[in-house]
Amino acid sequence: MSDGRRVGATEAFVLANTALIAPPHVPEIRLHLADEAHELWHLTEEQLQEKGLPPPFWAFAWAGGQGLSRYVLDNPHIVHGKRVLDFAAGSGLVGIAAAQAGARSVLCADIDPFCGPAVALNAAENAVDVGFTGDDVVGTDDGWEVVLAGDVFYDRAFADLLIPWFTGLAGRGASVLVGDPGRAYLPKARLTQLAEYQVPVTRALEDADVKRTRVWRYT
Repeated sequence: MSDGRRVGATEAFVLANTALIAPPHVPEIRLHLADEAHELWHLTEEQLQEKGLPPPFWAFAWAGGQGLSRYVLDNPHIVHGKRVLDFAAGSGLVGIAAAQAGARSVLCADIDPFCGPAVALNAAENAVDVGFTGDDVVGTDDGWEVVLAGDVFYDRAFADLLIPWFTGLAGRGASVLVGDPGRAYLPKARLTQLAEYQVPVTRALEDADVKRTRVWRYT
């Protein structure tokens, strides 16, 4: 992220392959997202690999992130005046919602190199100030008071890393909130449901038109 030419090229890629779209469950926020009109939408994983590109998770507003963002906006006391981490931030949707809800500071974290420029563009579009790190923060603790994580329990190995980390954060007093539409490795035994939403999604991504999405407190 320190090379200005690389950042500029990545920003240009984000702008060329997205349009400003308001996610249906969080219409207060506009994001640079891919849709059917963009080549990025149609590329297969193999074609992305041929181009040297990671899967563009940052270019879509996933159901868990939309549900978690809705919960934060509707319950601003959860984040108001607090230091917030938006983990696996992607587009920055959840972090932007936290900033709009009055968080004292927001750090979006994602290891995808396209997320930094995407988050910066989206934060600017929504007139909020959020930070970003491309470092792998799993297992670290910078004293965040609230940790927000949407759609993170999709992979067993990743879940095995997250569970002890989230357990430690919650154990020392952080509020760890998870937005999830029923991903395979959700650790339900450690979760308390806070809200449930019917989130409109794109069938091409989720194999459904609406996903029942829940917000959980990790304990």
